[in-house]
Amino acid sequence: MADILSQYRDKNVLVTGGAGCIGSNLTKALIKAKAARVVVVDDLSAAQKWNVPVDPAVTFIEGDILDEEILKRAFKTGFDVVFHLAAHFANQNSVDHPETDLLVNGLGTLRLLEYSHLTKSARFVLASSGCSVYGSQAPLPLKEDFVSLHLDTPYQITKLLGELYCNFYYNYYGLPVAIARYFNVYGPGEIPGAYRNVIPNFMWWALHKKPLPITGTGEETRDFTFVEDIVDGTLRLGILPEAVGGAFNLASETETRVIDIANKVNELTKNDHGVKLVPRRDWDKIVRRRASIEKAHKVLGYQPRTKIDEGIKKVYEWILQNRDQIEEDATF
Repeated sequence: MADILSQYRDKNVLVTGGAGCIGSNLTKALIKAKAARVVVVDDLSAAQKWNVPVDPAVTFIEGDILDEEILKRAFKTGFDVVFHLAAHFANQNSVDHPETDLLVNGLGTLRLLEYSHLTKSARFVLASSGCSVYGSQAPLPLKEDFVSLHLDTPYQITKLLGELYCNFYYNYYGLPVAIARYFNVYGPGEIPGAYRNVIPNFMWWALHKKPLPITGTGEETRDFTFVEDIVDGTLRLGILPEAVGGAFNLASETETRVIDIANKVNELTKNDHGVKLVPRRDWDKIVRRRASIEKAHKVLGYQPRTKIDEGIKKVYEWILQNRDQIEEDATF
């Protein structure tokens, strides 16, 4: 990884969605790599400004990726690498707000691609979702050569749409694109709240001595992937020539039951209120998730290192360290 980081030295980099869990940790890695300039664009609709790393190399622009004035400010000078992480996040959020989902994840991605093309960015990396583009009936382990046209939520549809736009800009304009298919990312930097991920939300409910709500039976599995491993793979996509034109699963390659996550969180936080089962949401048809990372390992040298127990402890430590601030900003 040291060799990968060294290749970002003196680079100009854009990170959309840089106040979120993945974006803030990616920005920290770019600071460590001594990137010349890191521009973070985030409208703070699902994150907080205090989560953006503070460093002389970092410029924070608060604004919407649909706002042309914001994009003109961000792209005033060109970028060596554009990491497009900003999104209208979460399946339920997209079901509740399908038009916003289409605008942000569809038109927003299209505009980022267009500005990257016009300013001749050397690499465009899209944050896609392996929990989206494969649908609910794909064979396990999930491999990059399979996608589904029978998807269950607007979020899943617009994530696939973003990939298709990337493929167009690569095939038609020659824009060097690479696609990261993330799986159930968790880690320090994600503030608990509505439409957020299960691990920080479990942690928050447990710290407030409440039963942890599980939608379904608890036997459902997901491929939980620690954010530092995700950042590792994402940085590789931004620099390695072999990544151009490809889509890559970034995952832990391990199935973990949701009930096991709940039990680990309750044990760590000494929460004796257990769990409560609630009905599965109408759109939620995915029972199991496990990705193949064979392609990412072979082409990128990607290898996840953080086991689930270690990762959950790091989330717990981060929430405790920032509890007062999170207490103000968590939204349920």
